[in-house]
Amino acid sequence: MTDYGSPIMDRRLRITDYRIVCLAGGVGGAKLAAGLAQLVPPPNLTIIVNTGDDFQHLGLTVCPDLDTVMYTLAGVANPETGWGRAGESWRTMEAVTQLGGPDWFRLGDLDLATHLTRAQLLGEGQTLTAVTRHLCTHLYIQPAILPMSDQPAPTMIESTDGRILPFQTWFVRERWQPPVNNIILPNDVKATHAIIRALETADIVIIAPSNPFVSIDPILNVYPIRALLEDVPQVVTAVSPIIGGQAVKGPAAKMMQEMGMEVSATAVAAYYGDLIDLFIYDRQDEGAFEGAGDAVAMDTMMGDGDGRLRVAKDVLQATLDFLS
Repeated sequence: MTDYGSPIMDRRLRITDYRIVCLAGGVGGAKLAAGLAQLVPPPNLTIIVNTGDDFQHLGLTVCPDLDTVMYTLAGVANPETGWGRAGESWRTMEAVTQLGGPDWFRLGDLDLATHLTRAQLLGEGQTLTAVTRHLCTHLYIQPAILPMSDQPAPTMIESTDGRILPFQTWFVRERWQPPVNNIILPNDVKATHAIIRALETADIVIIAPSNPFVSIDPILNVYPIRALLEDVPQVVTAVSPIIGGQAVKGPAAKMMQEMGMEVSATAVAAYYGDLIDLFIYDRQDEGAFEGAGDAVAMDTMMGDGDGRLRVAKDVLQATLDFLS
């Protein structure tokens, strides 16, 4: 269901009047992006996706966050896992295992079609941005989905035992169990012209409820994305991924604890600091939230399609209320 024409909200402020950029990674980011895509006209919505967890596997370039966002917006994501495609089969990986190949990162048969097509197009010299546009076109996705850079930008995890692990090694093979001492991001990655153009013309930027450290920070670390967020949009809204002292999904809460942070929405708001103008957190934390600045409590759980739409609508409403 799309609802582009409705004034979400305040009669004076229609969402169709604004150009919106969403920063996203992981399942939470994909869900909010899907909700926004039902409310914002496609030409007005750009989704910038983390590629810090991209890696080479079985000779293929695997882009987990890009694929999760694409599959979610296309309506083909696996609802049980939050990653991969619905109706998946695993015959190829079973054969890889039989042949003694690396099978710690499982690629389903349908998912492999994405990686094979991406490998073919990258091999022909196309950029990751162009390849992503090609895939989105064939998945009938209308809003622009942009990788945060066309350059490799690998996120590395430094564990407390001194090991430095590629993100997917830590996250999947090690099941995100090694305690995190530090997150290492590359310092020479530049944004594409498409990213810069989207941010230079953005009225609203929404930071999805993604892991701040390994989904959002890699995006902000790409030059000059953070500076553009500080200077250009009328409002930057962030949505907390922490509810009731826990992450909805993934290792964010564990990472916060290991890095000496309080596991709370308050700590997330403080971490983003002056970068954001408005902070959205869950009603479960209403009595405990102590953040400074503008903040709004709402139900931020997005269990299904209706939940995604409701949260996206409420986030947009709160953002427009801030602007008014």
